[in-house]
Amino acid sequence: MSFDPDRVTTITFDSYGTLVDVEAATAALADVVDDPDAVSQRWRTRSLAYTFVANQIDAYQPFYELNRDALQYALDAHGAAVTEDERDEVLAVYHELEVFDDVRDGLEALVDVGYDCYILSNGNPEMLESLVEHADIDDLLADTISADEIETFKPNAELYRHGAARTGTPIDEIAHVAAGWFDVRGANHAGMQSVWVDRKGEPWGPFDGEPDLTIETFDELVETLE
Repeated sequence: MSFDPDRVTTITFDSYGTLVDVEAATAALADVVDDPDAVSQRWRTRSLAYTFVANQIDAYQPFYELNRDALQYALDAHGAAVTEDERDEVLAVYHELEVFDDVRDGLEALVDVGYDCYILSNGNPEMLESLVEHADIDDLLADTISADEIETFKPNAELYRHGAARTGTPIDEIAHVAAGWFDVRGANHAGMQSVWVDRKGEPWGPFDGEPDLTIETFDELVETLE
């Protein structure tokens, strides 16, 4: 499917890795482990794996707690002697992540031309509240929508349908913008148009179907939708 900007009335955005840069976690780990890059990668991979498994075995827990458990696993797997206080200081980085340079200008331009913009995220409400406050983008968002509201994670179609209901928009009039390939596929499967934010020039995965639109920056999204 090709992207149809004329059908879009509402835009939802993933949060982590799409609006804000999670690489700050690596810097925080540098203070407590010898190989922060490896620990950070394992942490992120394990965190996502936990969300996928939780969906399948009905073992939901708020994302902050799940992310904490994933961090502890990564530390243990690398034999890092880190106290709980040190671990929690690293985890707290998720409350103070920086937005990518193109995000605020991109959101402003989209709002200016009449689009309602939402966050649709695995993050629990407290995480999203601090994200929006630290990023100073509250004035540009109609609302934040959390997986915690229905206790299921991406890419479960129910979360995208819940997002559509919360925005009051027919699901086929929503463009969902995400950096995660699984999030893109989940949005497409649920009936949204998908926009893949490929900031690093990575290859697309092996699953059937491709994003309706691929961009490197929010500037390209604005150009497509204006």
